[in-house]
Amino acid sequence: MSTSEAPTMTQAAIKKLVADSVTLALEVQAATIANTSNPNRNTGPTGTPVAKTRNYKEFISYQPFYFNENKVTFATGTLTEDALSWWNAYAQPMGVDQANQITWTELKRLLTNKYCPRTEVRKMEEELYNLTLREMILNLTLEDSKS
Repeated sequence: MSTSEAPTMTQAAIKKLVADSVTLALEVQAATIANTSNPNRNTGPTGTPVAKTRNYKEFISYQPFYFNENKVTFATGTLTEDALSWWNAYAQPMGVDQANQITWTELKRLLTNKYCPRTEVRKMEEELYNLTLREMILNLTLEDSKS
């Protein structure tokens, strides 16, 4: 079998793979930050403080992955450093309660616009595609050499 016959991934498959990986990484990060014994957790004040009235146990009791309104409150409650300062600046003019009423989709859009410019996402997608393609070619080459 020649290496030029390696299967290709569609753009939709690559986007889904990247989105699923980012979602999983965010969920793992949120769980890690919720652990109060985490030495990497930023417990010092940054920016203008915004009152946080919820905790992880309460958040989980709402079944957050089924009800979007709770995701925003929890996600913004786990922000640290620059992201926390950015959220505080966003929420301060309208008030925390109103800011927490935005949809999960809107929060993801705001965060994506701030921290994942389309050019950077495109570079990561291309890198992932090239790594996947290289791995598939390597596997095919190894299989050919065993035959």
